[in-house]
Amino acid sequence: MQTNVSSLFNFPFDSPQIYLSPISLFDPFPFPFSRRKLLTFRGFSAAMTDSKDAGMDAVQRRLMFEDECILVDETDRVVGHDSKYNCHLMENIEAKNLLHRAFSVFLFNSNYELLLQQRSKAKVTFPLVWTNTCCSHPLYRESELIEENTLGVRNAAQRKLLDELGIVAEDVPVDEFTALGRMLYKAPSDGKWGEHEVDYLLFIVRDVKVQPNPDEVADIKYVSREELKELVKKADAGEEGLKLSPWFRLVVDNFLMKWWDHVEKGTLSEAIDMKTIHKL
Repeated sequence: MQTNVSSLFNFPFDSPQIYLSPISLFDPFPFPFSRRKLLTFRGFSAAMTDSKDAGMDAVQRRLMFEDECILVDETDRVVGHDSKYNCHLMENIEAKNLLHRAFSVFLFNSNYELLLQQRSKAKVTFPLVWTNTCCSHPLYRESELIEENTLGVRNAAQRKLLDELGIVAEDVPVDEFTALGRMLYKAPSDGKWGEHEVDYLLFIVRDVKVQPNPDEVADIKYVSREELKELVKKADAGEEGLKLSPWFRLVVDNFLMKWWDHVEKGTLSEAIDMKTIHKL
C-alpha cells in the first residue's frame, strides 16, 4: 500500500505523484520537509543505514542530512549545493574536491575577552576540541545566499549563535558583525570526516547572555590574550588532553593577535580585507 504524503501532511509539493510507503512514515527525520529534501533523503538511504554511522548522535545525524551547504570554487563563487554529510566526507573532499562556504565567529565582551567553546562530544567532526565562539555554515537558502555586504553569512552567524549558545538575535544584530577576511583550508578530522572550507571570519563586540546547547557545546569560557596564549601552549604540549580546532589555530597563528589590537582600539574597520582569500 502507498500513502499520498501531500494529502496527509498538506506539503507544498509541486507534483501530486510523490508517495511514501507506510514504513517510510517512521523515518527519523521530522516532517514537514520539501519535495527536494525527500528526494535527497532517498539518495542517501544507503548512507543512513551504514553500520559505520550507527553510533552517530540522532541530532547530529539529522543535521547532516537536512542541512544543505553552499558549494563554492576557490574564488568563493557559488557552484551548487550538497548535504552537510557529503561535504564532510574526506573521500568526497579528496576525490571530488568538494569545497563549501563556512564562517567563524569571534565574539568579545566589553572587557575584550574572547568567548571560546568546547565542541560537544556528539559532534561528527572535531568533537571535544576547543575553538572560537561559533563555527558553522551558511545554508543553501535565500536569506543566507545574499552576497551583498556578506549579509547571508552574517544571517547564518546570528542563527547559529542562537542554536549553539542560546544567544538571542537581539544581542547580536547582524549589522554588528564585521567580516574581516576569508581563508581557504583543508583539515581531516579522522579517517572518514574532515573540513574543506572558504571560511568567513566574523568579529563582534557585545555583552551577551549565553545558554549553551549541550547537543552542540560541551563547555565555554572567556579568555584574555594571555590566557589564550597559555591555552595554545597547553595544546602544543598535549597537556590535559587539550586540543584546538585546526581553523581556530590557523586564525590564532595568522591573524588573531593583530586583529585583537583593533578590537581594543575600536578600529576593526581598518583591518577589513574581503578581497583576499588566504590559502592556508
